[in-house]
Amino acid sequence: MAYENQQTRYGAIAMKLPFTPGKIMFVVPNSQNSYGDFQFQYPVDLNGRVRTFSTLAQAYAAADDNANDVIILDGNSTHTLTEMLSITKNRVHFYGLDYFTGADRPYGCSAKVSLAVSTGATNIATIKNTGIRNSFHNIKFINGSTVTEGIYSFVEGGEYTFMENCEIYKSTDLDVTGAAELVMNGDSAYLKNCTIGSLADARSGAVIRPNVLFTAGIAGAGKVARDVTFENCNFWIQSTNTANRFVYGANATDVERLALFDRCKFICNGASSAIPAQNVAFGATLTVGAVLLSYCTSVLASTAMSTTTGVYVDGAVPAAATTGISVQAS
Repeated sequence: MAYENQQTRYGAIAMKLPFTPGKIMFVVPNSQNSYGDFQFQYPVDLNGRVRTFSTLAQAYAAADDNANDVIILDGNSTHTLTEMLSITKNRVHFYGLDYFTGADRPYGCSAKVSLAVSTGATNIATIKNTGIRNSFHNIKFINGSTVTEGIYSFVEGGEYTFMENCEIYKSTDLDVTGAAELVMNGDSAYLKNCTIGSLADARSGAVIRPNVLFTAGIAGAGKVARDVTFENCNFWIQSTNTANRFVYGANATDVERLALFDRCKFICNGASSAIPAQNVAFGATLTVGAVLLSYCTSVLASTAMSTTTGVYVDGAVPAAATTGISVQAS
C-alpha cells in the first residue's frame, strides 16, 4: 500500500514537468524518506520511468547522456556531496522541489546542495558543469568544504547552460583573493532570477573576492565566458574595503563577444564599513568582448558601475559609469 501511495505521489509531481522523453529521478535522502513501512533505500522503478535515489551523486550516475533525463531534489534537507559533482553529461536537468509547489524565488530555495569535505585538491567547488544544454531550477548551491582549493560554489564551463531561481552562496574564503560564489567560463550560459552572494557575510580587507569571477581557464583549458546573460539577478555583498567587487575578471580576454547584465541589482549591505570603488571590474581593458549593464541598479554600492574600458552602461545619465546608481530619498 505504501508503495502504491508513493507511486501516485511521485507520479503526480512528475506530471508537472514539461514533456521529456528521458527518465525522471527523485533524490530523497534516507534520513527523510520514510513513509509508513516504505523506504527509498535503493533505486525503485515506478512504471519504468520514475526512479528514486538516496543521493544526488547516485542519481547523476544513473542519468544518460543526451537523453533529457530529469533529477528532482527533495526540499526537506540539504543534499550533501562527498566530492565535487563534475557534470560532464549533456542535456541533464536538475529541479528543486520548489519548482512543483509554485515557490519560484531567487533565494531561499528549499532544495540545497552542499559539499562537505576536508580533503581532495580536485574539490574546487560543489558543482562543476562542463556539459551541453544542462539546466538547473530552484536550487541553492553551497560550498561548506574546508579544502584549500575549494574556493568556489559553482564552476560553469558548459555550453547553453540555463539556471533559473537558483541561489549560489559561499560563506567562507571571504579573505581569499580570487575566491568566488560563481566562476563563469560558460559558452552562452543564461542565468535568470538568481541570487549570487550574501548580504550577511563580510568580505575581509582589501581583497578582490567577487561574487562572479570571469577569469578564463578555471573550468578547464580553453574555457571562457562568451555570449553570457544574467537576467534580473541579485548580486549581494557586505563590503569592508573599496577594493571589494561584485564581478571581476583578471584579464583582457576573459569575456569573448558579450556578457549581458539585464535589469540586475548590485546591493551592498547597509552595515558595510566601506563600499566597492566599482561594481564590475576587470584587470585590463577588454579586447575580444564587451560587458553591457542594461538598466541595472546599484544600492549602497559603488558610485561607478564600472571604470573598465569595454564595460558599457545603459540609462538616461550621460556619464555611463554612474548610470543606475540609486539615490537615497530625502
